[in-house]
Amino acid sequence: MKRLLVIRFSALGDVAMLAPIVRAAATQYPELAITMLSQQRFADLFADMPSNVLFHGVDVKKQSLHDIVAGLDSYDLVADMHSVIRSVYVSAAMMFKGARVATIDKGRRDKRQLTHGKHMPLKHTTERYSDVLAALGYPIRPQLVAKPAPGTGIGIAPFAAHKGKIYPIERMERVVEMLSQKGERVVLFGGGKKEKEILHSWAQKYPNVESVAGKHSMAEELDIIRGLRLMVTMDSGNMHLASLVGTRVISIWGATHPHAGFLGFGQNERDCIQRELDCRPCSVYGNKPCKFGDYRCMDIEPEEIVSRLV
Repeated sequence: MKRLLVIRFSALGDVAMLAPIVRAAATQYPELAITMLSQQRFADLFADMPSNVLFHGVDVKKQSLHDIVAGLDSYDLVADMHSVIRSVYVSAAMMFKGARVATIDKGRRDKRQLTHGKHMPLKHTTERYSDVLAALGYPIRPQLVAKPAPGTGIGIAPFAAHKGKIYPIERMERVVEMLSQKGERVVLFGGGKKEKEILHSWAQKYPNVESVAGKHSMAEELDIIRGLRLMVTMDSGNMHLASLVGTRVISIWGATHPHAGFLGFGQNERDCIQRELDCRPCSVYGNKPCKFGDYRCMDIEPEEIVSRLV
């Protein structure tokens, strides 16, 4: 039995997109013993894997690269799905022990062109992951997750890592208000302290609205999302969590664009709400300030969003 080490340390969405790829490899090649190396906080994303998958969690803030490598066994194959200093270091250490290594092509040049006027759909991140395994001799066929039964209620995750990806909060509150008035059950998701305060205030203000922010483990949140009819998210980790459990997502896009390859796995671009502007996308990750200062890419009326949900 050959031993394969798969490496991806962050971010949440990227690691979540890797989960169906690892599952496909484990299912289609049961003779492979796969170790998934990532941050311990992402363990729940790989909790329900075939028996030939082992999750190896680390704390990148507390463990040195030397300590991370020292905690690993030897491997025949290494799939570096991250291509950053940390993953390159681990890959090099495994290569020194005799492992064959393949590294992801992130398409940096194509993404740079995408944000500079050459607009074309780029390869999806899951395809880039699959290419790494194919380079190691294990081509795969990723499979979508089928929901066991239709869910009920609408989940809303209004936050993202960068301002260029966040729909104006006051407008999102209006979306929540309108859904509440229509008698829809709404479940709110978020993480940070300020986010929790905002979502809690909405839940207090509007009937049929509940905030689960900060109340559950990732595994529990995945179960909640699985039970929903659909999710409303930004270009964010929650979009990928919903995709992981087969829940339909209506996603709102601002500075970024689904054509950069980060649309939720199995999601439909027809469910993306976005304004077609010559300046979009101005950023792959949404971390650049708007050159106009007004984030006009997010000038979307709440009524338009609600009309797509009910």
